Amino acid sequence: MSAVDVPVPVTIHRVTNLDLWVGDHVWPFADKRREEIDAHFAQRQAEQPKLWNGRVLLGRQPRFDGVYFSAEYFETDFASFMAWRDWGFPDVSVFNGFGMGVIRASDGAIVLGVMGPHTANAGKVYFAGGTPDPSDVRNRRLEIASSVAREVKEETGLSRLDYHAADHWHCVEAGSLVAMLRVLDVDQPGDALKARIETFLAREAHPELSGVHLVRSKADFLPTMPRFVTAYLTMLLHGDD
Repeated sequence: MSAVDVPVPVTIHRVTNLDLWVGDHVWPFADKRREEIDAHFAQRQAEQPKLWNGRVLLGRQPRFDGVYFSAEYFETDFASFMAWRDWGFPDVSVFNGFGMGVIRASDGAIVLGVMGPHTANAGKVYFAGGTPDPSDVRNRRLEIASSVAREVKEETGLSRLDYHAADHWHCVEAGSLVAMLRVLDVDQPGDALKARIETFLAREAHPELSGVHLVRSKADFLPTMPRFVTAYLTMLLHGDD
């Protein structure tokens, strides 16, 4: 069992405002363990050659205050992020805070994707989304809504014109992650929407997803779904959105 699979308590917060800014923090973990990190990433790249050591954003100092969620973010390299994650989150002062779009069809089916074999989370079943990067920053503010729209488009082909985004977010805390989830309602039934996304994936040279999975009840849960995903789906299926 990997560190990301260890069961942890899950807390879900309903918020309407995300106050996320990007500072100049230099991550001591990345500096002090540089040689180990580089060796670890080289090994991961040998296993998955398409992994790329780009720039990503991690958070610190998270705070929930009523309908507000605030945090400071900083830039680091993907290799350091992966090492921190794979080694069981040794630096508890930082967290992985990312946005995801919860695509919901007109008949209530929730659309999830199976991550492709070339990705860092191969085989896992998630909502569309991912770790934010510098392209999601505007005037030192991290725009999670833009990050979600970008990830949804890249993974499923759906643009902002294809769905209605909820006015609020659910922040799901689970150990060293905070998933900022937003329901995206599409005016199309589940099976048709699944086929539409599969058609998009078939046209892509290197799709991020290897498949599409619909959830209509707990019977559709899979062992490859992280706990924060099943916890949120359980709440959503009960009508608490």
